[in-house]
Amino acid sequence: MQVQHPSVFEELKKVDALVDAHNEPEMVVERLPFTVRVVRSEEDLLKAVSVRHSAYARHMPTFAEMLKDPEEDDTRSDTAVLLAESKLDGSALGTARIQTNRVRPLNMERSTDLPKWISSQSMAEIRRFGIVRGSEGGLVKMVLVKACFLYCELNEIDWALLGARPPLNRSYEKLMFSDILDGNTYVPLPAENNVPHHVMAFEIGTGKVRWTEASHPMLNFFSYTHHPDIDVQYMAAHKVPRLPTKRLQKSESAHGSIQG
Repeated sequence: MQVQHPSVFEELKKVDALVDAHNEPEMVVERLPFTVRVVRSEEDLLKAVSVRHSAYARHMPTFAEMLKDPEEDDTRSDTAVLLAESKLDGSALGTARIQTNRVRPLNMERSTDLPKWISSQSMAEIRRFGIVRGSEGGLVKMVLVKACFLYCELNEIDWALLGARPPLNRSYEKLMFSDILDGNTYVPLPAENNVPHHVMAFEIGTGKVRWTEASHPMLNFFSYTHHPDIDVQYMAAHKVPRLPTKRLQKSESAHGSIQG
C-alpha cells in the first residue's frame, strides 16, 4: 500500500505556524495607578455620573446639565457602567456605559437603521464615555477601551459599536473601528443632544488578528498585557443567555481595516 506523505506546502505551513508561535510576544503583567471595575453600588454610580457630567460640560455645557443625575439606562439589567478609580485617593478618573442588544435594541437603533449584516449579531453600544482632565487622561481612556473589549469577550459579544462626533472619530479609526454606514454618513443622535455622529463598529473576535496584520502600536497593550486592575467579570457572571444569531455576509466596506 502506497504511503501518502505530506506535501511540501503542508510542511511549510507547519513550519510557518511554529515560527509564528515562537515569535508571538509573551504575556506580561502590568499594574496601573488606578482600577477599572463595574459599578456595584449607588455610591459608585454617583462617582461615575460626576465624571460624565464634567467631561460633557467641557464640550456641550448646556447638554451636560441634563447629565448631573443618573439616567434610566444606568440601572437597567442589560447595561454595565464602568468606573476608573485612583488607587491613591479613590477619586473617579473615568467612566463608560455598555449596553448589549440581548434584551432590547441598542439606543443607537432609535436614530438609524443599522446594516442587516450587523444588526442580526450580538452587539454592545459604548456610550457616556468620559475622563477627567490631567496627565493620566490618555492612559485612562485606553484602559477603559480595553475594559469594554474585555467585557464584550466575556459576554460573547460579536461587535462593539459607538457614535463618534468629528474629530473624535479619528481616534477610533486609529484603533481600527470602522464606519458601518454607506458613504461614511453621520447621523444626529437624540441621546447625544442631536449632534451628528459617525456610527462605528469593532469586530471583537478578529481584533487581535487585525492589529497583528497592521503591526498596530497598541497590539501588545490590548493583546499581550494582563492588567489585574481591570475587573469586568461582575456583569459577565449575570449575563443574559446568548440569543441565536444568523451570520450574514458582511460588506467589504465594513471589513476594511484602518491602520493606526
